[in-house]
Amino acid sequence: MSTPVTLPKPTIPSTPSAQDVASDLPAANADGTRQLSDRYGRIARDLRVSLTDKCNLRCTYCMPAEGLQWMHNDKVLSDDEVIRLVRIAVEKLGVRKLRFTGGEPLLRKSLPSIISRAKALTTDTGEAPEIALTTNGLGLDKRAASLADAGLDRINISLDTIDREKYTALTRRDRLDHVLRSIDNCSEVGLNPIKINALVMKGVNEDDVVDLADFALNKGAQLRFIEQMPLGPREAWSREDMITADEILAKLQSAFIMTPAKQPRGSAPAALWDVWEDADRSMRRGALGIISSVSYPFCGDCDRTRLTADGAIRTCLFSNSETQLRDLLRGGASDEELATIWAGAMWEKLPGHDINDESFLQPARTMSAIGG
Repeated sequence: MSTPVTLPKPTIPSTPSAQDVASDLPAANADGTRQLSDRYGRIARDLRVSLTDKCNLRCTYCMPAEGLQWMHNDKVLSDDEVIRLVRIAVEKLGVRKLRFTGGEPLLRKSLPSIISRAKALTTDTGEAPEIALTTNGLGLDKRAASLADAGLDRINISLDTIDREKYTALTRRDRLDHVLRSIDNCSEVGLNPIKINALVMKGVNEDDVVDLADFALNKGAQLRFIEQMPLGPREAWSREDMITADEILAKLQSAFIMTPAKQPRGSAPAALWDVWEDADRSMRRGALGIISSVSYPFCGDCDRTRLTADGAIRTCLFSNSETQLRDLLRGGASDEELATIWAGAMWEKLPGHDINDESFLQPARTMSAIGG
């Protein structure tokens, strides 16, 4: 129905020459602040903070029916510890965007307080950080207003199908109606534009792509389809069985009039397309996106750093190494020491995740333990 458009080429920084690699971490500014930069010129401005590894769904691609071995409470960062590390990131390391994740972050009862305290911080631009939340939507219909009042700016809701039977089989919970109510309530309290994340899986929900896109467009939400990544149970992912970004795009183009979005993608993980009501493109219906971490890596534009619920820094979602801050924090480390260690970890960030390389090793942690 529309002229075929293609996904952008992968962006992975080239390995610098020996002359380009600094021997030491760049010095801090005179006031003690520094940027979360790496050897490839990327600067992390977006911090993903996991508040728990627990979840109230049991999605087949994420965990077994009985759940996982959850972290002991004494291993999880307290509210004060979360805020201290977030404050260091915002006030000393140049972070401007915060996204609270899980597991399921709504299971953290103190979530409104954490959001409110984080919103009271000031970034290097003199403004409060932008605060977002990624959630499965269960119980969100009852809490959307209080979270918005606390300072939440944006919301991402995970929804892989609007078919009730498939949703129940996929999540092992019959809760689709709860998620749909949450989407409506978020819109009512002004958490717009709502973003919906949908993981596409062969033989599971690949036939739901068009229906789900139509649903999101009708709701005024921005749907982003995600290629399945090697972050769940090891037996649940194989490169050969993955529905690729090109296949997702072909399904969408068969049903919608689409053109590549005009606004620059920047560091956003999703490549966007505008969707039009008619061939004249006189009326824009909305936008659809595809996150193609496997087929078209966007590592070269990555601006993210991650903090796990137990206080470890992860410079990449697919990393097999982490830097633990919790024990240093509890051992009496100063803000300056923690900031320097965090910056040092980012300085050593690798150029790309190498998913498509034969040497790639799936992270030992699952997505629920890393944080979305």
